[in-house]
Amino acid sequence: MWRQPKPVWAVAFASVIAFMGIGLVDPILKPIADDLGASPSQVSLLFTSYMAVMGVAMIVTGAVSSRIGAKRTLLAGLAIIVVGSALAGLQDSVNGIVMFRAVWGLGNALFVATALATIVRSARGSTAQAIILYEAALGVGIATGPLVGGVLGNISWRGPFFGVAVLMVLAFLLTSFMLPETPTTGRPTSLTEPFRALRHRSLLTVAITALLYNFGFFTLLAFTPFPLGLGAIPVGFIFFGWGLLLAISSVVVAPRLQARFGTLPSILGALAGFAVLLAIMALFTDSKPVLIVCVILAGFFLGINNTLVTESVMKAAPIERGVASAAYSFVRFLGGAVAPYLAGKLGEEVSPHLPFWVGAGAVVLAMVVLYAGRGHLSHLDDEEPAEEELLEEAEAVSLSEA
Repeated sequence: MWRQPKPVWAVAFASVIAFMGIGLVDPILKPIADDLGASPSQVSLLFTSYMAVMGVAMIVTGAVSSRIGAKRTLLAGLAIIVVGSALAGLQDSVNGIVMFRAVWGLGNALFVATALATIVRSARGSTAQAIILYEAALGVGIATGPLVGGVLGNISWRGPFFGVAVLMVLAFLLTSFMLPETPTTGRPTSLTEPFRALRHRSLLTVAITALLYNFGFFTLLAFTPFPLGLGAIPVGFIFFGWGLLLAISSVVVAPRLQARFGTLPSILGALAGFAVLLAIMALFTDSKPVLIVCVILAGFFLGINNTLVTESVMKAAPIERGVASAAYSFVRFLGGAVAPYLAGKLGEEVSPHLPFWVGAGAVVLAMVVLYAGRGHLSHLDDEEPAEEELLEEAEAVSLSEA
């Protein structure tokens, strides 16, 4: 799995930088709120605008990539992230930062969906191994994002935004020189294909599960810094521990659990563990030690879930992987868009305990949805068919739905 051609490593490195953006702003949420006189719900819009635009833009990623090629799509996404992050760092109001975080989300959408399909297509080994490699990049990015955000945010809350812009320029150059030109696909992808893909009950089940799970994920990510009430560097180190455990479990633990217990039981177990941690955080919101321990331990369950759910998406339905990724991401990021703002509002106006209870309930509901749809996903642990069979099957389904 680790003996990959240079283009795969170039895209993986760029993925690390792209995923740093998810947790990068976490340590500076409270400093931004304090400096600009904003409420938690207002600052949480940094996540909401980013995730909402990213989710909607996922619909167009396949259409863009099929017309201009994967490399140009990746480079366009990286360039937009550079512009969005740099301009966000220059703003003097929360609304301005929120607006350019939305631009950042557009770039991330073009990059993330295309990166996953590119790694799966170009990597040596099985689809499962390629996804583990992708999840490793995701985990490293998520782990280092809060740490970089905490260190730079301790200087100024603007620092993390400018830091991402510089790193993305480096990722842009590496992708430009190390990734060969990728031809366009023979058949341009329609904007309606991701919606048609969701007619597959298997893919829809995984997508709704991820939407509900993301609700808990982003409640943890966006709201926890406020009851913690710590500075940028302590919050950065806490979420670094969370991301580090996420990276380890996604690469090492998830494949072993899958081999021993199967895909669906392993996902259900990880969701159950995460729901329990959110419930504990709801009960002991006033205890900083409890919150810190639960945040870090949550990374263990989130890493398992991320790897196995992503692999399930690639296997759920006989459709092109780029289309499957776009459809799935469109649905799941809706949860990531709503949760931060709702958590902030509930914490401000009702109780700081309530956001964690709502997050735990959403994760339990994700378990219910996945268990109810298990009949449509019984093939996930079947032996992976040859690449030629997958492509032929995908083409047949696409033609039948055209």
